[in-house]
Amino acid sequence: MAQARTILGLESSCDDTAAAIVRMPPAPARAQILSSVVYGQSTLHAAYGGVVPEIAARAHAEKLDLCVVEALARAGIALPAIDAVAVTAGPGLIGGVLSGVMCAKGIAAGAGLPLVGVNHLAGHALTPRLTDAIAYPYLMLLVSGGHCQFLIVRGCDDFTRLGGTIDDAPGEAFDKAARLLGLPQPGGPAVEREATKGDPHRFAFPRPLLNKPGCDLSFSGLKTALMRARDTLVADQRGLTSQDRADLCAGFQAAVAEVLAEKTRRALTIYLADNPAQPALAVAGGVAANATIRAGIETIAAENGTIFTAPPLSLCTDNAAIIAYAGGELFAAGHRDDMSLPARPRWPLDSNSPALVGGGKKGAKA
Repeated sequence: MAQARTILGLESSCDDTAAAIVRMPPAPARAQILSSVVYGQSTLHAAYGGVVPEIAARAHAEKLDLCVVEALARAGIALPAIDAVAVTAGPGLIGGVLSGVMCAKGIAAGAGLPLVGVNHLAGHALTPRLTDAIAYPYLMLLVSGGHCQFLIVRGCDDFTRLGGTIDDAPGEAFDKAARLLGLPQPGGPAVEREATKGDPHRFAFPRPLLNKPGCDLSFSGLKTALMRARDTLVADQRGLTSQDRADLCAGFQAAVAEVLAEKTRRALTIYLADNPAQPALAVAGGVAANATIRAGIETIAAENGTIFTAPPLSLCTDNAAIIAYAGGELFAAGHRDDMSLPARPRWPLDSNSPALVGGGKKGAKA
């Protein structure tokens, strides 16, 4: 008879140092997050307008062991009660990924535990199974600071990419928009707050790639259009008013939301053609917290009679609970790694699809 497994997860792919304990009972019982600890680094990078890889890597190396100790303490269990160690092995900033992988190897070797390397994107893509136990296959829109992809998720290691961003991810675009308009970081929440006070129709921003078939996305040109609109206002009136800033944010957000909604419609059509038994559309990643974007995607799901699910924000941003869960699914499927597990700056989920061109916060798109 199958037994519950307790998984320790580690995450350090960007600027959040995290550890978590997840208990995974036999199906159909749901997984339980026993603890989730995240140490942010926003204060370390605030002066630079973005994440500095070297600073992030040093902070991870200093905090990972403390994260693990705190996660075990919060869960009320000792290391011998752990069944496996799961760790983000890519993609991400290589210094941070390497810090996590080395820490996980040390724990696994010292405690005699199995080691499972997890693709960070798989952690996000499998989150709806952790939170809502949705059945395979489902359509996932992963929309975050460094990545944006449409995926058909058929298993814990079976992903088909339908499209993705060829340049900036939406989160990057929001961050750059905020910097252009003198708003604080992270840019997504700041732009969304300003947009609530603005007119989304004042500026005629482009909707990139809507005139081309397929599910690929592009947001770099939209950012450039925002910059030109800003520069025109500054030249004409020697500055921006608060209403100008709000209207620019509203127009920018509306353009991103419309593009994501239409591309979701296209991806959903492809997914539904396979006649899934329980059609479901899931969205994950920090940008999914944007109310306008989320409402547009949820409407598309409703129009197509498809279940819609979005994990809570605490599981959309980087954390180790999603890594522990993904590691637990992989462990149950027989996946094991040894001390040769590499840290990978690039790691596509769908190795059969051609690489997406372009670069961004986490480098060339996986």
